[in-house]
Amino acid sequence: MSNDTPNYGLGTRALHAGHEPDASGSRAVPIHQTTSYVFKDTQHAADLFALKEFGNIYTRLMNPTTDVFEQRMAALDGGIGALALSSGQQAITTAILNLCHAGQHFISAEALYGGTVTLFGQTFKRLGIDVTFVDMTDPRKIAEAIKPNTRCVYYETVANPKNCVYDYQAIADVAHEHGVPVICDNTVMTPILFRPFEHGTDINIYSCTKFIGGHGTSIGGCIVDSGNFDWSADAEKWPQFMKPDDSYHGAVFHEAVGQLCYIITCRTHWLRDMGGCISPFNAFLLLQGLETVHLRMPRHCENAQKVAQFLEGHVKVDWVNYPGLASHADHANAQKYLPDGCGSILGFGIKGGGAAGKKFIEACHLASHLANIGDAKTLVIHPASTTHSQQTEAELKACGIGDDYIRVSVGLEDAVDIIADLDQALAKSQ
Repeated sequence: MSNDTPNYGLGTRALHAGHEPDASGSRAVPIHQTTSYVFKDTQHAADLFALKEFGNIYTRLMNPTTDVFEQRMAALDGGIGALALSSGQQAITTAILNLCHAGQHFISAEALYGGTVTLFGQTFKRLGIDVTFVDMTDPRKIAEAIKPNTRCVYYETVANPKNCVYDYQAIADVAHEHGVPVICDNTVMTPILFRPFEHGTDINIYSCTKFIGGHGTSIGGCIVDSGNFDWSADAEKWPQFMKPDDSYHGAVFHEAVGQLCYIITCRTHWLRDMGGCISPFNAFLLLQGLETVHLRMPRHCENAQKVAQFLEGHVKVDWVNYPGLASHADHANAQKYLPDGCGSILGFGIKGGGAAGKKFIEACHLASHLANIGDAKTLVIHPASTTHSQQTEAELKACGIGDDYIRVSVGLEDAVDIIADLDQALAKSQ
């Protein structure tokens, strides 16, 4: 099934996009566990290396199993192309480095996964790339932070773990008014619950380790390009796409591949040179996850809503942070942008603070204590001492994390059993 079949639903695309049975007749996508590929002849080899023809050279650059995964991700998001990578963090790094070089700047939402805050504020700083963190609940702050050297705007859909739901179209409108693309980390929603390209976003990022894979077995990431941003509108701003490239004998990528220039350059430069490739086996396992993502995400949302409502009425809980609740600050945006569900990540403030939080986590039996989200199984963690422990007090506050904050990634178990486990753990926490 090709990607030019927009009339197919998301579930059908999740099962079929990017793959037709090959000569073997295998209905499942085969695992091409190989490092390299035999060329037809010397001219074929030369054409592949010169980008005159697309095809397989070396699995660091491309692989038939990975190619199906990439096509399927692009089909689900409505994009023109995708690039699979070794992890979500590698996808974030590649997506930004393809736009921002030393001496340049980008704008990010301040509410982010802790590892992303460190990447942007510390590691990129050592590479000469500057970032301004802003509160994107007010898109006007993006305009205030724009500089002549700004190259993109970045946010997370339903930020982990603050659970902000922004006015996504307003963010895109401000960024485009200033001539820069918008990058969205859509990990926690997946294309099943939210499709950023329909609201002005230009590039999507996924940690496929989470809900795409869905079972906590495989690390992987993906970048999906909408093909909508007009790089040719300012050739001086985007020389990597619009000017001759010395590493390809002066080829101009926009002339060679048109609107595919962004995603192709991610592959031909950052994947080629930095080597953050996904293994074919992990790509295969992530494809297995995609085949059920349209079934899993509604159940995640249904369970999370029930758990949030239970916690909101619990005497040992001070507050609950879930966009599906009317009490949430961004509930109106959630109703507008997330009508199919608000995802499975919720937070709550436990009475007794961090000490009670530790007792609660250690008392859970069904819920697992580990540093991941998006598993089929329910997961709990104390972000201030783990996932966000490298952040300053100000950064923790910006992410909505206090010492009393417990994050729950609600799984696919029976909701009554999840609730019973949290209830008994709360009783032991005090």
